Amino acid sequence: MRILLRGIKNLLLAPFRWLRTIANEIRTFLSDEPEDTPLGDSLEKAVNNPQSLLIHLDALRKHLFRAALALVLMTVIAFAFASQIINLLALPVGGIEALVAIDPTEPIGTFMRVALLTAFAVTLPYIILEIWLFVAPGLSRDSRIFGLYAIPIAVIFFIGGMAFAYFVLLPTAIPFLVNFGGITSQIRPSSYIRFVTSIMFWIGVAFQFPLIIYVLARVGLIRAKVLKENWRLAVVIIAVLSAMITPTIDPVNMGLVMGPMIVLYFLGIVLANIAERSRARDMSNRESQTDSISPSP
Repeated sequence: MRILLRGIKNLLLAPFRWLRTIANEIRTFLSDEPEDTPLGDSLEKAVNNPQSLLIHLDALRKHLFRAALALVLMTVIAFAFASQIINLLALPVGGIEALVAIDPTEPIGTFMRVALLTAFAVTLPYIILEIWLFVAPGLSRDSRIFGLYAIPIAVIFFIGGMAFAYFVLLPTAIPFLVNFGGITSQIRPSSYIRFVTSIMFWIGVAFQFPLIIYVLARVGLIRAKVLKENWRLAVVIIAVLSAMITPTIDPVNMGLVMGPMIVLYFLGIVLANIAERSRARDMSNRESQTDSISPSP
């Protein structure tokens, strides 16, 4: 009877022990500081001891395998809802009924493309997390914590870019393209879905610009002052990129892309200022800690 009660007790407490173990591992993972080894010494160590490099490659293989497995599983799930997703994407042209397939393999190819891109968008946070888990052991404690904050922020910016493309850009661009010159267009599902998903993907990537600027400023590769002084050149570059991304040649749709990207550029300048202050504060704290540790003469 006592053994049975002890077994029931251990079974009931098992989830709490597991959570405590996970919490301890996370606490250790975030608090440990890696050994600050110069790059030349690290390369020499890797050359002299290739086995250490194989350990890192094996860890990378495991992270990539888990990310790929999650992507495959989500693709299978997304394929079951591909028809509803295609109908949602085709609303600007009248829904899925307005799409006319010409090739016999065109519908299945369209469904696979939609399922794969949907799975990528859904599993993007997990994919980024796996990449972060691989590089995190070599980062400082502050960089690890910043990575945890950056993952959801990057996802929010990416989803925000896709939402902007779907709700603002596409409803303006597609009617212009379909009815241009009074010519009736027969819309193929493969070309239409490729067009829509490409626009949404690249606009989502473009919305990562402020976060990229913040990261580069955080490590000291970009100065907010330089970005501020070269804003005119940045506007020209944004105009060229907008012309490449914009699905039409009219200035209205190009302006719809340019406007948010210019706003994101100036937002990046603000974030660069914040990153520089944080970097200066961290360097000052390290110097004060070094001075306190160093023995007095």
